[in-house]
Amino acid sequence: MDWQDYVTRLASMARDLLAQTSVDATLEHITTAATDLVEGCDAAGILVVRGKHVESLAPTEAMVVQSDRLQEANGEGPCFDAGRHIGSERVFRISDLNDNQPRWPRYAPDARELGIGSMMGFLLYTEERAFGALNMYSRKPAAFTAESETAGWALASHAAVAFSSARTADQFREALASRHTIGAAMGIIMERYHLPETEAFNVMRRLSQERNVKMRDLARRVCETGTLDH
Repeated sequence: MDWQDYVTRLASMARDLLAQTSVDATLEHITTAATDLVEGCDAAGILVVRGKHVESLAPTEAMVVQSDRLQEANGEGPCFDAGRHIGSERVFRISDLNDNQPRWPRYAPDARELGIGSMMGFLLYTEERAFGALNMYSRKPAAFTAESETAGWALASHAAVAFSSARTADQFREALASRHTIGAAMGIIMERYHLPETEAFNVMRRLSQERNVKMRDLARRVCETGTLDH
């Protein structure tokens, strides 16, 4: 591997990551970068574990989703473990899935049937939290070397920070949108029912609690219908 070229491309990728306008775009950029930058990587995806279920984010191939589903069905697998933060490992590398894998006896044979020869995975985390696992696949056994692992780890480190920033930005935009919608709904209520601002807000809060509806959803309905009678 030409490390000077890799570092240059990684720096360019990091700048591009921070320029993405949504979480989905950020994740797709991350997994595409994995196939472009990490030697031996044929496919990549991000796995998030929610209880006993997994979510496949930004997969570059159907094989990634199939692998995630197998791990969910079997309740085991390297990506599944990484996503649930089992053990102290933040990186895994399986050189050859044709070898005996006693840690994942059900998943490994199924993975071989999918045509997976070797795998790597990296926990995506910052000091504040973990987000899931960035997983890389090769159809060939022994495709990933120590250099591949180092390259993948560097990519995952940048990816975790970008993922965190994108989520924060999305949450901020959602909060602003909610505040705008609630403000517009309050204006409608004040005009229609001749209420002062404080009383209009209290009415919305009370109805939100009584109807077990989030304030922003109630506000959206008021904006759509022009009334509280629904």
